[in-house]
Amino acid sequence: MVEMCVVLYLALCCFSYCISLIFIYRRARRRRGLGSLRAGSGSVRALLVTAHPDDECMFFAPAVLQLVQSGAAVRLLCLSSGNYYNQGAQRKKELLASCAVLGIPASHVTVVENKELPDDPKAEWSTALTSMLIHKHIKTHSINMVLTFDEGGVSGHTNHIAIYRAVSHLASSRRIPEGCQVLTLRTISILRKYLSILELPISWMLSSSACCVVGAEEYRIAKEAMLCHRSQLLWFRRLYILFSRYMFINTFNAVAVETKHVKIY
Repeated sequence: MVEMCVVLYLALCCFSYCISLIFIYRRARRRRGLGSLRAGSGSVRALLVTAHPDDECMFFAPAVLQLVQSGAAVRLLCLSSGNYYNQGAQRKKELLASCAVLGIPASHVTVVENKELPDDPKAEWSTALTSMLIHKHIKTHSINMVLTFDEGGVSGHTNHIAIYRAVSHLASSRRIPEGCQVLTLRTISILRKYLSILELPISWMLSSSACCVVGAEEYRIAKEAMLCHRSQLLWFRRLYILFSRYMFINTFNAVAVETKHVKIY
């Protein structure tokens, strides 16, 4: 009798969670997180700053797809060619193919090849150099929304964290133009990271500046983009495609920007 009660209780909990998941998913899809941030304030010119080819779809696909579907102009600045295993040339081709699937034209993709910014988890990238490259891209393309990693780098990769430090430096030193938003992708625990879409109620309950959720069709596109990175498709990355919450959900925190009156021409 006790065992039956426990089973019924667990079944009820699972049913309730599934109902809440469906309800939250529908609300999240209607809200359109990033699109609503600049409602009524002109067109979005977004810059995604990543460290390696495949970051754009492995971590940021929901945000990129939402921005592209809303009509935003999306640019990608990738600060290395991912040459850790001497595959840089191949990985650049894979990056362009992935971006084409996501809706980012090749003319909007910039890959930096600089010996001071190697693809290496043990390398400390220069904050001065990294921030200079990002700042130049913001000014050149009149960017009004920057997306990148937070202080945890999603996966803890040193190169990811270096980008956050560079963007934080720009924000605190008043080098981000007035009206330009800086959003960092929230790092979550490894348990939540691999709950797939089941993680949505947790993300919904926790406050964030923006929450992007994709549907079945967008997930198919994100998966197709990931499959473009053939050189990186080891068995555990195929599992990542199936189970990672970042393939379905992105939550962002806004970075406080110290502004001065800066005009971009």
